Amino acid sequence: MLPQPDETTCGPTCLHAVYRYWGDDEALPEVIKRTGRLEHGGTFAVFLACDALRKGYQATIYTYNLNVFDPVWFTEPGIDIAERLQRQREHKVDYRLQHATNGYLEFLKLGGRLRLVDLSRYLIRGILRRRMPIITGLSSTFLYRAAREYGPDDTPDDVRGLPSGHFVIIGGYDRERRKVFVVDPYQQNPYDSAQAYWLSVDRVVNAILLGIVTHDANLLIIHPRCGPRQEEP
Repeated sequence: MLPQPDETTCGPTCLHAVYRYWGDDEALPEVIKRTGRLEHGGTFAVFLACDALRKGYQATIYTYNLNVFDPVWFTEPGIDIAERLQRQREHKVDYRLQHATNGYLEFLKLGGRLRLVDLSRYLIRGILRRRMPIITGLSSTFLYRAAREYGPDDTPDDVRGLPSGHFVIIGGYDRERRKVFVVDPYQQNPYDSAQAYWLSVDRVVNAILLGIVTHDANLLIIHPRCGPRQEEP
């Protein structure tokens, strides 16, 4: 994992690290350029997934974002999620929702897979046991126990500030201690300047679910289409 070049490039930096994990070493600036960024900085996991799909990888997103997806889309038979997303887009005009919807429509068209599965340490452990790193969009405010941020420079401000989102990679699981190994592109994180640390799995799970506040609450699994069979649970 390289350090993220600025405050808004954590997502593509994580994606770049996963590419390197699979032996695909390209320049980080190229990955950042391709994945783009939102109007106010940052990106969504789905755009990272789309880049991987275009490169020939398989991508699966476990979503916990009820702002974008209704649970019945996954539980009732015969529902076309792409069709539902298109209809929802006609009724909800929020910029971030519209942008995310466009991303998910492309994701599905490219062959990406969506899952709605209870988020637990068992799910995380099951994925990691297959030697597949997990990119996750979560709440850095909760993960770091940090002050909320305010203004264009993301100044810590516990009164005027708003929660912030972030991307990290979950790369390991310690069953006895119930901790996960977090690989963090943000070098100034409060845990370890080496950008890797062990943290309670409960803290990380809660941070993932609270990622919905900043429109990303998910697990993203990327792996080559060819090679040994590696199925997510």
